[in-house]
Amino acid sequence: MRLEFEQMKRIAANAEVTREVAAEFAPDLKVGNVLALVGDLGAGKTEFVKGLAAGLGSKAVVTSPTFTLIHEYQGGRLPLYHMDFYRLSSADELDEIAFDEYLSRPGICAVEWANRFPERIPGAAIWVTLSIAENNERLICW
Repeated sequence: MRLEFEQMKRIAANAEVTREVAAEFAPDLKVGNVLALVGDLGAGKTEFVKGLAAGLGSKAVVTSPTFTLIHEYQGGRLPLYHMDFYRLSSADELDEIAFDEYLSRPGICAVEWANRFPERIPGAAIWVTLSIAENNERLICW
């Protein structure tokens, strides 16, 4: 299933605006959508996922899955599977965390550091790049 998003660019002055931008995605997301998040440390990837969860109606407390690799957030319109590839050293480790199984679950996957293993990201994924701009603002492109 391919989600059509116009190529866009937004400036977020702070974490709150980053979450608001992400919440704009939520109404159009459907089962099976994958958001591939790319950006340096501190660029706002986890803040973006916080906005996704809120936009889906989840009241869950969203935290970075850097050490646990996967967090599942329920309670919204759709489940949100939040993954982080930062600490993985090979694509084989994706099999160990059942990455492909998560892709087939009835929910949405948000993958931080997706660019570490782009060959494993579905072709229909929505690539979202977050970068630190002037004045510590965030540039969000999709």
